[in-house]
Amino acid sequence: MQNPIRVLTVLLTVLFVAACNLPRGAAIQSEIVAGQDEESAPFSVVQVSRSNINDLKAWPVTGWAGHYHWFGGQHGPKSNVIRTGDRISLVIWDNQENSLLTSSQQKNVSMDNLLVGTDGTIFVPYINEVFVRGSTPERARNTIAEQLEVVVPSVQVQLSVTPGLDNSVDAVGGFASPGTYPLPNRNYSILSFISQAGGISSQLSNPLVRVIRGGNTYEIRADTLYERAAANVVLRGGDKVLVEEDSRYFVALGATGSQQIVPFDREHITAIEALAMLGGLAENRANPEGILILREYSQDAVRIDYSGPDKRQVVFAIDLTTADGLFSAGKFHVNPGDLVVATESPVNSVRTIFGLIGSVVGVGNALSN
Repeated sequence: MQNPIRVLTVLLTVLFVAACNLPRGAAIQSEIVAGQDEESAPFSVVQVSRSNINDLKAWPVTGWAGHYHWFGGQHGPKSNVIRTGDRISLVIWDNQENSLLTSSQQKNVSMDNLLVGTDGTIFVPYINEVFVRGSTPERARNTIAEQLEVVVPSVQVQLSVTPGLDNSVDAVGGFASPGTYPLPNRNYSILSFISQAGGISSQLSNPLVRVIRGGNTYEIRADTLYERAAANVVLRGGDKVLVEEDSRYFVALGATGSQQIVPFDREHITAIEALAMLGGLAENRANPEGILILREYSQDAVRIDYSGPDKRQVVFAIDLTTADGLFSAGKFHVNPGDLVVATESPVNSVRTIFGLIGSVVGVGNALSN
């Protein structure tokens, strides 16, 4: 029969050798930043604190422009204006016996679907081209009536407008009822348009509203659009509106409540908010002194005067065990594409070793008995 003490000694020796390679759920901070002081290190480590948080905010933003660019828009009159491509319909009344426009049996004449040309005019018999582009329907009606009165005294004119493409807005995608919608007036807001298009599709998570106007694209998160009254801008004819999911994300690894790709559910996310979104730190595993955010900059962003990173790859370190670190984490923004790592506490490995030792000692006692 083998000597129990010898067996226990062998087991303990094997255990201590294996302790160097114990499986862990996350890396230790010292492992990730190893070699940071070497001149050839491809990355730098920056400790985030209240003393440098304002400087870090001024560093170039990665993953996106740093904010969504929206536009302002003044509200206009309720009436619309006539634009190129609109269709004008006229009903002209003349009660004269010898009318140039009407017959004795019918005292009115209709002129339908008069196209507003590229020069902004429509053709009306006896007065030729009439410039109507930029006029309200009421003003255009008065203009036509005044010019007709020269040849047809006491004439009366009715005018209606069918909006063309330049007086309509396209709901391109992301709506319950996409399509082309005529502008009812010059005070047609984007929220009214979204409502008319059936609302934003319920299948979209974190929807982002885009307006394409001319050669420019404007973006705003839907939740921000709903919350800010000033963001409810007025649309113009020719605008194209589409809704897509906000494609920004960050990656979470390590000793957090979950390890996953995390979509941005708001315009800006701080380090504290990112950890809260992940369910906080894993109890008895995470090292609150070692929250790391790994970010890669473009070569153009590299600086030597601390107005930007001194290397393309930067590891931002946050210590959540101090008030300084907590306040700083509440102001430090996570950028799209960042890797957020909650490192594992080195004490966890020690606990694991002692737990195994305790188990081995129990085995040894059992062998002795």
